[in-house]
Amino acid sequence: MPTLDFKGKSFVYTHHLSVPFRELVVDAKKSELPKGAKPSLEDNLIIHGDNLHALKALLPIYAGKVNCIYIDPPYNTGTEGWCYNDNVRSPLMKEWLKKSANPVEKDDMERHEKWLCMMWPRVKLLHELLANDGVIFISIDDNEVHRLREIMDEIFGLDKFTAQFTWKSRVSEDTRAKTGISNDHEYILCYKKTEAIRFEGVEKEGAKFSNPDKDLRGAWRSADLTGLATKEQRRNLHYDLINPETGINYGCPPKGWRYEPPSMDRLIAEKRILWPKEPTGRPRRKLFEEEISRTKNLSSVILSPSTRDGTKEINQILGDGAFDFPKPSELLELLLSQVVDENSIVLDSFAGSATTAHAVIALNKKDGGNRKFILVEMEDYADKLTAERVRRVINGYKFEGTQREELLREPITLTALKNAGDLLEKANSFDLLDKHRFDRIAKAVEDGALVVTGEKKITEKVEGLGGSFTFCTLGEEMSMDRLLAGDKLPSFDALAKYVFYTATGRTLADVPKQKADGDGFIGETEFYRVHLYYRPEKKWLASNDAALTEQLVEKMLASNKEKKRLLVFAAAKFMSQKELTRQGVEFCQLPYAIHRILGD
Repeated sequence: MPTLDFKGKSFVYTHHLSVPFRELVVDAKKSELPKGAKPSLEDNLIIHGDNLHALKALLPIYAGKVNCIYIDPPYNTGTEGWCYNDNVRSPLMKEWLKKSANPVEKDDMERHEKWLCMMWPRVKLLHELLANDGVIFISIDDNEVHRLREIMDEIFGLDKFTAQFTWKSRVSEDTRAKTGISNDHEYILCYKKTEAIRFEGVEKEGAKFSNPDKDLRGAWRSADLTGLATKEQRRNLHYDLINPETGINYGCPPKGWRYEPPSMDRLIAEKRILWPKEPTGRPRRKLFEEEISRTKNLSSVILSPSTRDGTKEINQILGDGAFDFPKPSELLELLLSQVVDENSIVLDSFAGSATTAHAVIALNKKDGGNRKFILVEMEDYADKLTAERVRRVINGYKFEGTQREELLREPITLTALKNAGDLLEKANSFDLLDKHRFDRIAKAVEDGALVVTGEKKITEKVEGLGGSFTFCTLGEEMSMDRLLAGDKLPSFDALAKYVFYTATGRTLADVPKQKADGDGFIGETEFYRVHLYYRPEKKWLASNDAALTEQLVEKMLASNKEKKRLLVFAAAKFMSQKELTRQGVEFCQLPYAIHRILGD
């Protein structure tokens, strides 16, 4: 398979393995929780810190468990102001990157190599976090799309490529273009992890289905009853239609009705006719959701929404000028709704304006799902912008003006014009189905498409969508050779998840509650039982009490009913390794002997 070679690749190829683990430190004051609830790493997470270190910190908890990843990394345009310095342990790299505290600018002849060095270890860790049936989406533009595809092919595999979406990000012409070409698009790459996936597709019908009258037959929308033939062509379709309950006669449209009298009588008997109150109105029929094929394949060209919609959205939530060129949450909703179920975990390690979290919360609100988001943002605005947007989406926010929701965007093609009646039917159906949610249903032609928008006047506050999150920062490096050197020792739970992951390559979902006289058991695999004899107390760790003794080993062996091999992490031991090996015990000394025994 062809591979991409770039300066620094040999040094960053395995850099993700040497990135130190850090503990996720909860900040309760910045978290958004229900009254009386405590922050938890099992909740939605917003992590403030370097995303490379944050991804490594997530491994002991979420390795192989994330169902969908979306990232929007720097596009490397030369004007974004991003810097690269991952502290790779190589004198050659340090010499090359000694000026990388400065932003990578357009005239930097090695900016593409620096971008690849930045992306490689992050993609490697994202690959480890992704579940076997998971997918990853990455937004990018023409500056790096071809190089990104090369490293994705190499890390994920050529056969894991799923799609390259072209997203029309701009609505208006880019008048700054010096080439005479307005660059109006970006790309979204999609790769799977291992297992085959299929996108859900999009609705064939432009109208949405609902059930405002609680019809026991399910959700429905209104459909046209008028025919397509003159009286000369189909005489049996031309007759007066009368409401049997009110006696109102609606006459006959110029091209008759869609059904012959016997079929129409059946629809009336089944209460499937929607009768207008005035005789000048036009009766319509109920079309139930189960009666039609609802989906078609998702197009690889996404025409709506645009960056302009994202800007309007965040300005409404946080005020004008809050964030430059944010992705619209509707775009993320579209992508996520294709590949995740109601209990999925969604990760965004370049969180920015928190569009991904907004989309997850909105999807949960719509279908009652329990999707979870994990955001990572390294910039200083992680609290005041990223987390603040999520707080306002959860709780609602002050706003005075017109809130708009796009209900339909149907391209006006020659085929659509030939079936203009069907197109208008789609547009008009929202008047009946969605009028209760909005003050006005607006219809207009924009950029070659028929657009239907629901408009609602907001004078005080936009209603919150609900939810919660725990805010975290990154703690000190969990470097085992420094475990006894400082005052900031990792908690038992954090170290337990760390040693279990590094020893077995698996995540430890729950840490058993430890007893004062316990043996430190934390978890097991089909081959190993893992024990951690540890307290986050420097004085205790330096004492004889922290050592592995014969009595402690006997207690561990007594609970080992299946006679598995024991992995024991402790600060010291009072037994020879020869004796421990004879009893099936492998001693791993803290802080030095943390290493992966299984796995790669």
